[in-house]
Amino acid sequence: MRTELLKDVRRLVVKLGTGVLTDGGKQPDPAQMGQLVAQFAALRQAGREIVLVTSGAVGAGMGVLGYEKRPAETCEQQACAAVGQSRLMTIYEKLFSEFGLHVAQVLVTHDDLQDKERHRNARNTLLTLLKRGVVPIINENDAVSITELKFGDNDKLSALVAALLPADLLVILTTVDGVIEHFGKPHARTLASVAVIDKTLEGMAGGTDSATAVGGMKSKIAAARITVRSGIPLVIASGRKKNVLAQILAGAEEGTLFVPQLGQLRGHKRWIAFFHHAKGKVCVDAGAKEALVSRGRSLLPPGVVRCEGEFGVGDVVSICDEDGGEFARGLAGFSAAELQARLQSRDEVVHRDNLVIL
Repeated sequence: MRTELLKDVRRLVVKLGTGVLTDGGKQPDPAQMGQLVAQFAALRQAGREIVLVTSGAVGAGMGVLGYEKRPAETCEQQACAAVGQSRLMTIYEKLFSEFGLHVAQVLVTHDDLQDKERHRNARNTLLTLLKRGVVPIINENDAVSITELKFGDNDKLSALVAALLPADLLVILTTVDGVIEHFGKPHARTLASVAVIDKTLEGMAGGTDSATAVGGMKSKIAAARITVRSGIPLVIASGRKKNVLAQILAGAEEGTLFVPQLGQLRGHKRWIAFFHHAKGKVCVDAGAKEALVSRGRSLLPPGVVRCEGEFGVGDVVSICDEDGGEFARGLAGFSAAELQARLQSRDEVVHRDNLVIL
């Protein structure tokens, strides 16, 4: 299955976690970064397009500014990121230049990818860089991002970048071999593949106690939901292993493979599904849910049980069952106030062309 899924990969996004980029002193590790860059260079020379999503800026700045652990205050994190990002890029530029490759720094905020025009511009910039043979190196603009507008972690950012392009494969390189069942026990094992992301799998995932990083396996499972629903395979593997990327692309049983859902979402629907903080919630009855999920219908007012939040026409809303469980997203055809007043109208609350089943 791996060989079949990965045989035609031409464009891949690789996310590098802080743990695979830094040494015991929490500083960027040039030797480790060098062996990773050598792998990227080999893929570029083989004709593949590479996009990097890098962590490590806050960690790199912490050492310079004298922090022993990741600071809690946003302004302190931003100061660390501002210092550390330039250090990271200096190292990347030097390492890639040894292979005759150019790099480009691309810093983004959530708002850049949520706004439709800026979303399109970001995609066009990345595609132009790839066309010119440049390796884009992407990070969240942590020096200016605020809590309400942050992606949350670079695992999610890498999934969104893969969906934005779209990529043929996302690889998240971390400090473990993949998703580990029975972690910390004698019979622990790495899952070779995941076909369904369910509560059992989520129960295996934890956060992180790293002094420099955020996320952990929990955030990687969340990123996998975005990736596989977009129709893109994802592999979580160890970034400490030599030639790990070549092994993955050769179909070797390396890391944990998340199997994509059949059919790739169109760009417009990927934008609706994954690039927004929903402005409100529309809860529907069982009949409406069945019509949306099984029959591909638009959402009509009679199926709406209640709505929550303040949203306007064209805002992205969560579509939930009567218990509040989200199963879809879409662009609202009515504002919240209009919807409350027009529950018997036959106009679409959300047209099927602007609705995505998650």
